[in-house]
Amino acid sequence: MSEPPTRVDDGAWRLDPAAARRPSSAPGDGCPGHGGLRHPVAAFVGLSVLQRGGNAFDAALAVAAAEGVVLPMMCGLGGDAFAVVYDAKREALVGLNGSGVAAAGATRDYYASRGFRTMPLDGVHAVAVPGALHLYETLWRRWGSVPWAELWGPAIRLAEEGVAITDYVSRWIAERAEVLGRFPHSARLFLRQGRAPAPGDRWAGPDLARSLRTVATEGAAALYRGALGERLLTFLRSEGALFEAGDFAGQETVVYPPIATDYRDVTVYETAPVSQGFLLLSQLNLLEGFDLAGLSPLSADRIHLLVEAKKLAFADRNRYAGDPAFVRWPLERLCGKAHAADRRALIDPARAGEPAGAWVPEYQTDTSYFAVADGDGNVVSFIHSLSAPFGAGVVAGDTGITLNNRAGRGFSLERGHPNVIAPGKRTMHTLNAWVACRDGRPWLLGGTPGGDQQTQWSAQVLTAVLDHGLSLQEAVEAPRWFSSPGTDPANLGQPARVQMESRVPRRRAPSSPAAGIPW
Repeated sequence: MSEPPTRVDDGAWRLDPAAARRPSSAPGDGCPGHGGLRHPVAAFVGLSVLQRGGNAFDAALAVAAAEGVVLPMMCGLGGDAFAVVYDAKREALVGLNGSGVAAAGATRDYYASRGFRTMPLDGVHAVAVPGALHLYETLWRRWGSVPWAELWGPAIRLAEEGVAITDYVSRWIAERAEVLGRFPHSARLFLRQGRAPAPGDRWAGPDLARSLRTVATEGAAALYRGALGERLLTFLRSEGALFEAGDFAGQETVVYPPIATDYRDVTVYETAPVSQGFLLLSQLNLLEGFDLAGLSPLSADRIHLLVEAKKLAFADRNRYAGDPAFVRWPLERLCGKAHAADRRALIDPARAGEPAGAWVPEYQTDTSYFAVADGDGNVVSFIHSLSAPFGAGVVAGDTGITLNNRAGRGFSLERGHPNVIAPGKRTMHTLNAWVACRDGRPWLLGGTPGGDQQTQWSAQVLTAVLDHGLSLQEAVEAPRWFSSPGTDPANLGQPARVQMESRVPRRRAPSSPAAGIPW
């Protein structure tokens, strides 16, 4: 970093240690995979930044850092991140891709020669270079107003002094205990006394706290070109990983104009590939040609149209999409109105379809999404993840950093596939975040955890607001459904199906908005 910070003010944002140690019953602390507020302490950290005069970008960085401690199965220094932001001063929307690349030795032939038919989902061969920290620093360098080190203070204090394990976190540790138990450093951090901590137990990560303090002092360079990165790389190579120092030193955040489409009277801006955010734009383009407003929000007819649009959009993704640095594919056409009109003709309002195209193997995900806005009009739509819960299941030695399994989850080993693994390549991501604008100004921003459900649920919320006139609260609280298979190997080979919450009425809801909202 230029002018590296030299002081870490652990108490800068008035974090109440007692609050950090109390169990949470916040929304989202239910079964794994549910959305909602994932941890109130992280939200409080961001609010405190805003209250003390920081901007939305400062608050986003502080929240991201804190979530890496209080939500250790979801995100952190070992993960990836994406964002769409609005810079009110310049009246500019900007997208950021903080995903990492495959190892220098990671070739399809290497894994195929060792008998792999699909990428390993756990262990060091599932790991890609972590890209999140580089994005955090890119966000701060361009728009931050609070000293870098101070924004890391709350996360450091949480890791050092400990947090109360919520029911949600406890259940995820128990769910992944078999994988975590295979790796000594993971077991030492998360399975003390050989078991998952119970809700309310105090959990701390002193090794992680030291790494966070190093990052606060030295910046992102500590992980990518410094001693911290050297320790992490030494650990990876000792476990058989195929990384070279240049894989980390060359990590860069991609900054770009977001991709977009118009839907009704708004323009929706999304994260560009390798994010699969274009799937939301594709679904909206397909749905634009139907009179959704004339249907009841939970009618079978509306659900059918949204499901059929999803199938067609996902078929395009699975047939064409890969890292644009390696694969040429028609993104602009796939996001275009003419393509949507052609594909829309394939939708039969009375019959379910099964579009051609292979499903790409991917793994169950867990992710954290949050949004920040400040009084000056800046907004941040932000998503970050380790991919699967606890990523590869590997804590990198004494760094305390939990590593992603993005390479294992995302890449194909099918020869000639657009998403086949290759050295220095980024895999396609389910992660995406969006901002909807009216008259060039942010009007609504959003995203969600949920893997392949992310763009499906975002399409449900946006059409509920724009076509049915629901309030934002009503749209967020509405029952959800999703179509599978998508890109999750748990569903590969299974018949196409639609899964929905029990609150969706079993009877056929009237296809009339006048009938009211049946929930």
